[in-house]
Amino acid sequence: MQKEIQIRVLPEVAGQPPLLLDFVVRKEKLNPDDVRHTEVLRRSIDARGRKVLVNLNLRLYINEDYAPEVISLPDYRNVGNAEEVIIIGAGPAGLFAALELIEMGLKPVIIERGKNVKDRIADLKGINVNHIVNEDSNYCFGEGGAGTYSDGKLYTRSKKRGDIRKILELFVGFGAVRDILVEAHPHIGTNKLPGIIAKMRECILQNGGEIHFNTRVTDLITDSGQIRGVVTLDGTRFSARNVILATGHSARDIFELLHRREIAIELKPLAIGVRVEHPQGLIDSIQYSCETRGDYLPPAAYSVVKQAGGRGVYSFCMCPGGVIAPCATSPGEIVTNGWSSSRRARSTANSGIVVELHPADFKPFSGHGPLAAMAFQKSIEQKAWLEGGKTQTAPAQRLVDFVNGKLSHDLPATSYAPGITSVELASVLPSFIYRNLQEGFRQFNRSMRGYLTNEAVVHAPESRTSSPVKIPRDPETLQHTQIAGLYPCGEGAGYAGGIVSAAMDGIKCAARIKMNQTAENMKSTFE
Repeated sequence: MQKEIQIRVLPEVAGQPPLLLDFVVRKEKLNPDDVRHTEVLRRSIDARGRKVLVNLNLRLYINEDYAPEVISLPDYRNVGNAEEVIIIGAGPAGLFAALELIEMGLKPVIIERGKNVKDRIADLKGINVNHIVNEDSNYCFGEGGAGTYSDGKLYTRSKKRGDIRKILELFVGFGAVRDILVEAHPHIGTNKLPGIIAKMRECILQNGGEIHFNTRVTDLITDSGQIRGVVTLDGTRFSARNVILATGHSARDIFELLHRREIAIELKPLAIGVRVEHPQGLIDSIQYSCETRGDYLPPAAYSVVKQAGGRGVYSFCMCPGGVIAPCATSPGEIVTNGWSSSRRARSTANSGIVVELHPADFKPFSGHGPLAAMAFQKSIEQKAWLEGGKTQTAPAQRLVDFVNGKLSHDLPATSYAPGITSVELASVLPSFIYRNLQEGFRQFNRSMRGYLTNEAVVHAPESRTSSPVKIPRDPETLQHTQIAGLYPCGEGAGYAGGIVSAAMDGIKCAARIKMNQTAENMKSTFE
């Protein structure tokens, strides 16, 4: 017999199977010899009360043997001779679109401007150590996209957009730990993702797909409102009647190409702010209401949303036990982001703290048309580069000094490898963003006593929270409203906001291509 129950227990009980079994049999009045296995279906932490508790959904196997569910990859078939679909970008949207195409019998041809995950490492070292930004290979561009080096968070609120379970099971099939299937906020870790992404690539190639690295798309081939293929930097032409555009939120050259070709794009407001780093122990003490985090609790995270000046001010991409990374995609700009390893074992915690922007904020850049938000974003990143000393050294300020508008006379070491320099960040950020952040931090401190401290360091800017444009598509066919066969996809097109939602959108676009083709074939048959 199987029985599902929900319980709330102390972390040390949840983390030790013998204690958990003892708790369960007493609560359910069972004979311990009858319970052959306790399977965790869902796990989350509740730190709202005076004691931290763990919520568990369990399945008990009572006088019944437990057979673990086998997570395996789909039975992919070789599509080497099938119709080709071009995918621009090898991020989560592009890779999962490719896998879905293979599952449906179509051949993916991925064109990626950056390098594979192994070869990207030298370019990441180049930006961290030598302050050299490779425009095609960096934290944002390359195999796996920005997701490979941005922590591997798999939590999404977009639960109605697709099959989240399928995404997670595919990750497990390619080597992720099974825990991501049960955790309320699943996380893979930047150290684990490259190997998983490499296995996805091998699967795509082994089943007849193509991947072209170091290949930048510079133009689209269209004819009478229909996509016909793409042109790359070296003049090579790839032909296909379906193209998935999954370039990510930082592909400014693609946005400029679309605008130049008068292919419809729209301005999309985003959020911009800073990235703040605290000692992890301080965040633990605030969130868990204890002086020292116990052995059975993970490093604490936080999520805060406040209102300041009529705008949302909120935490974004919080990384417990993580580091701050330099994520510029062109020389002459500073961009910060954060990531954690699978163990989240670093001594510091960081999070983007950003301010909601409105369309009216981009009026000074209205001459850029639908690229006004991108121009606004770029202007802040370039100012940070100038103020930081024209290297990848980030302008920074202690948190209390930031709130008080005071230059920090010294700065502690932070996890940001290229280094930081003391700057009054009012000279980097637009005044309304700076003021709302000041008020937001004051409000944060009311909810998280001790958050506002000069032990924390503010790094500027956090500017790539989402795409600054939206590429319109028909909600039914998912094709561009102007170009048949062109499928704007994922975060860069404005339809996703993280690894899982981008992957779901990639799968959705791939499935829609197959459905549209089936409909066309049926129509041709009847005609």
